[in-house]
Amino acid sequence: MAKKKYTILGASGHIGGVVSERLLEAGHEVRVVARSTEHLKKLIQKGGIPSPAFFTDAGALSKTFENVDAVFTIIPPDMMGTDYRGFQKEVGEATTQALRNTGISHVVNLSSIGAHLPEKTGPILELYHQEKRLNQIDSLNVVHLRPAYFMENLFYMIDVMRSQGMAGSAIKADLKIPMIATQDIGTRAAELLLRLDFQGKSTMELLGERDLSMQEVTSILGRAIGKPDLPYVAFPYEGVEAAMKQMGIPVNTISMMIEMYRSYNDGFIQAEETRSNKNTTPTSIEEFSEIFAAVFSK
Repeated sequence: MAKKKYTILGASGHIGGVVSERLLEAGHEVRVVARSTEHLKKLIQKGGIPSPAFFTDAGALSKTFENVDAVFTIIPPDMMGTDYRGFQKEVGEATTQALRNTGISHVVNLSSIGAHLPEKTGPILELYHQEKRLNQIDSLNVVHLRPAYFMENLFYMIDVMRSQGMAGSAIKADLKIPMIATQDIGTRAAELLLRLDFQGKSTMELLGERDLSMQEVTSILGRAIGKPDLPYVAFPYEGVEAAMKQMGIPVNTISMMIEMYRSYNDGFIQAEETRSNKNTTPTSIEEFSEIFAAVFSK
């Protein structure tokens, strides 16, 4: 296999880190981009080339995109920022401009389940707009990955488990939704980047190993942490809002998150594709529970 060059945005994250490692293991040149070079130490030790760039700086992004075969794009979260959606838009526009400036031919773009919807999806909405932006670049071949609810989001329940002896979130207890481990997203993105055989504009949903309810998840996680009777409570939206405010999360961000939870609970956000071998990924909640238990015990 000929050596290729890649740029990976968000390389210090759960997904971008896996993408970077897979490409480096295959012997390719990988420029790794993150908001902090400090978080790239492990990848640099493995051969990753640090490429400092503000995600909102089209000029800096253009430099790190120059002369590469493909790019992995992502709009990183900014939960504590005063204008979450504004930040998303600024990053999306800068990334799009940099891709135009450099004439990149292939992109794997991290989007989300629900990104086909033009309203009522909270923080997912700007990913809908970003897909549209990238699709307007005529020469670009792009796959928009639309993964399901991240299993890693379950880490947010750890404090409640420790302090109140229960699991809880705004999602209904018996609502079955697809859940995916982020390592599987990174692996699929890397596979696409290694092959570079996709053409035109397309989407690909990633639905995890199976659909799960929070009751099922809590039972499995509870056994993993030695609390087999751990209950799950669906918190009222008002309670979730209050908890987020205590954490210092800005009001406009809280509003978007609640909008997303409502859309999940109401069945508005759901997969477009029927589950198949193509969109099912390997890591089960039972396997992930071992990772969860290790984090819980720290």
